Amino acid sequence: MSTENRELIFAKTLEEVRKKAREQGNCVSKEQVEALFEPLALSGEQMDMVYAYLHQRRIGIGEPVDPEEYLAQEEKDYLENYLEELKNLPEVTDGEREAVTLSAMAGDADARSLLTQLYLPEVLEIAKLYAGQGVYLEDLIGEGNMALALGTGMLCRDEAGIFPKKPAEVQGVLVRGIMEAMEEFIRENADHDKKEKSVAERVNRVADKAREMAGELQRKVTPEELARETGMSLKYIRDAIRMSGYRIEDMEYAEERV
Repeated sequence: MSTENRELIFAKTLEEVRKKAREQGNCVSKEQVEALFEPLALSGEQMDMVYAYLHQRRIGIGEPVDPEEYLAQEEKDYLENYLEELKNLPEVTDGEREAVTLSAMAGDADARSLLTQLYLPEVLEIAKLYAGQGVYLEDLIGEGNMALALGTGMLCRDEAGIFPKKPAEVQGVLVRGIMEAMEEFIRENADHDKKEKSVAERVNRVADKAREMAGELQRKVTPEELARETGMSLKYIRDAIRMSGYRIEDMEYAEERV
């Protein structure tokens, strides 16, 4: 097996584990993990890395993790207030929930609104499972609520045939939509953080080099001078200047604003 194929299989297996965990309340057994990774014959050290990865993703091994363990105090305060708000939601029996679901699927706007309210506690519980991954609990709940509203809104106009036709299957579809929305939000936030870090590194690099050169010349330096001295491209330097908001003190960039 080539290294490239092995890495691809490893990534797909990790995703299988995460999928299995989602189906089981964000928890998998050690036996399940080992069975899925058995074809790769990983070493003990490599398996430890897998378990560390799962722990970072708040996936319990053998038993569910306590989602509130990863909440900051600010998030705990928000959670407490949000729980108080949820106490005002209507209570329904399983039979009543099924009737509401049927009405929502038939196009009843009031039933659709009520169904959305009935699933708000589930959005909260799912959000807690994704806590501690670089985004606020409040934002996760917001993303989940939007996905829920979109999902219930599509129950009666399912042109693509995505939603089930039986009320008993609706919950699974809505929950998957909520989880996917939260996971996408976490991924987007991670990409944004990487981009911000990349921008900061570029600006800092140009600023540091400009400071060194300005110290030697006892004056501000132009982008062209810095490019010649450092080997950095003129475009790289000019982009850094713009990214900094024209705040690199040791650069002469009056013309760059034009």
